[in-house]
Amino acid sequence: MLTTAYLVVCGASSATRAPELASGLLERFATVLAVPTPHAARVISGWDLVRVPGLRLVESYFDAAIRPSPPPGLVLVAPCTFNSLNKLALGIADNLALSIVAEAIGRQTPVVVALGLNQPLWAHPRARASATALRSWGCQVLEPVPEGDRLALAPTAAILAAVDRALADGPPGGAQSG
Repeated sequence: MLTTAYLVVCGASSATRAPELASGLLERFATVLAVPTPHAARVISGWDLVRVPGLRLVESYFDAAIRPSPPPGLVLVAPCTFNSLNKLALGIADNLALSIVAEAIGRQTPVVVALGLNQPLWAHPRARASATALRSWGCQVLEPVPEGDRLALAPTAAILAAVDRALADGPPGGAQSG
């Protein structure tokens, strides 16, 4: 049974919902580590994240929480931007947050990706192809949902329901988790 969850926060405007998502993860996991991408700081501060009781912010490869290597755990990428979606699908891990996601995919521990894309970016052929690639690797991908006349990050309840499904389904391909 997994006891650790990672909340990877990318630099979309919906990153402001990260504390709410972190609270939901803390109801399910003993340890929750928030790992923002470099661009997330343009939308949400580390202070906004650490104000969630029990959440630990990881901003360095040298943080004791992930040394000598990140412990296996469920990874939730929310919101996932167009840039991060495509990097993940191409195997590019050029920052700590994406490295943790890439390792989880390689370990076959559960990965849930909630897309925070606007209509033109979601309509881009690369976005659809990248989402398909991640799904083929066992990741759960939540598409952006209509909100008025635009697309938005899925509701928190839907994202946490995907986390619950990932936990119930176990690791993709029957890999061991711990």
